[in-house]
Amino acid sequence: MTLSIIVACTENYVIGANNSMPWHLPADLKHFKSLTTGHTIIMGRKTYESIGKPLPNRRNLVISRNSLFKADGVEIFSSLESAIENSREEDECFLIGGGELYKKAIVFADRIYLTRIHTNLEGDTFFPEINLDKWKLSSESFLAKDDKNSYDLNFQLYEKIS
Repeated sequence: MTLSIIVACTENYVIGANNSMPWHLPADLKHFKSLTTGHTIIMGRKTYESIGKPLPNRRNLVISRNSLFKADGVEIFSSLESAIENSREEDECFLIGGGELYKKAIVFADRIYLTRIHTNLEGDTFFPEINLDKWKLSSESFLAKDDKNSYDLNFQLYEKIS
């Protein structure tokens, strides 16, 4: 199984503010949907609550330390490791947030699909800096801002250096 991180972050590594994304970028949402549809996605409870429902056409796994947490249409795990172990039969599994899980998973992820948002914004949740001694940029495409997307974007794929 390939464990992939998928994330959008600003130049200053912001991924969230007040449990939501501080931007609306339809091009990034389309990119996210095209990559994750048909796959298993793993997320933290706060990320799940910010989305508000299971994402369609995906197996939704939610990590929560709260044993009383329940939600329809998702599978709940007490640790990232147990969710990953339960996904071993998948070809590719996507970790979609949040900040704490990204920090924990970056050491054993195989890929990072990063949407670099070319701006600096205020936030309270950050993506860890990518150590270029351990990760190689294998593809990249640029999308200029337009009437629907307020910022220039780079869609980047990093692969772990073995």
